[in-house]
Amino acid sequence: MIKVFIRFYEELNDFIRADWRKQQIERQLRHHTTTKDLIESFGVPHTEVDLILVNGVSVNFAHRVADGDLISVYPVFESFDISEVTRLQERPLRDLRFIADCHLGKLAGKMRLLGFDVEYRKDIGDDELAAAVLNDRRVLLSRDRRLLMRRIIDRGYLVRSQNPDEQIAEVIKRFDLGRQLKPFTRCAHCNGILERVEKAAVLHLLEPKTKLYFEDFFQCQSCRQVYWQGSHLNAIKEFIKKFTDGT
Repeated sequence: MIKVFIRFYEELNDFIRADWRKQQIERQLRHHTTTKDLIESFGVPHTEVDLILVNGVSVNFAHRVADGDLISVYPVFESFDISEVTRLQERPLRDLRFIADCHLGKLAGKMRLLGFDVEYRKDIGDDELAAAVLNDRRVLLSRDRRLLMRRIIDRGYLVRSQNPDEQIAEVIKRFDLGRQLKPFTRCAHCNGILERVEKAAVLHLLEPKTKLYFEDFFQCQSCRQVYWQGSHLNAIKEFIKKFTDGT
């Protein structure tokens, strides 16, 4: 038997049993295992982990634990400089592209409204989601903890809240996206690019009152959905303002 001692820090405690939180846990193992497998045996997806210290030394997910090891597991750091150790999540995160699982349709639509590239389909399966992470270099947003534990998924985030507005706040904070918002540049329906169009070009698609009261229009270059600055615009601007204030 191999005895190790492990402690999870900050929000990683959300994933583990209540009686294990914020304290050192003793675990008996029948054989040597990797830090990834050990951490995920507690229900913590590896995509949530940014730093592992074994006996005070930073290691990666492939490190094999040994008898007596003291293991500290940390989430993504937002404020502290840990540049001298082995950060496990890819840096820098620029020009992020996302893919959302089938439970996050409202989140996908709202993120598109903020200008983020988010792939989403109601019927998408787990294998397709994993392939998009691997082949298209997308970040997986999911409510499925087990899915994020797949070895080939190296970029992802477990969305905690069930409220779409709270979900967006989570994602923006996790990936530090406050300065990357580009509102009204993507189609909320299909993720296509919006471009300004002449009113005459879309006149046949408009309702009578829309024709009468509005002059500025945008159209999705993929699905041809038409957008205009209707009465809902102020509400949308207020929604966006929540994430741009102070950035």
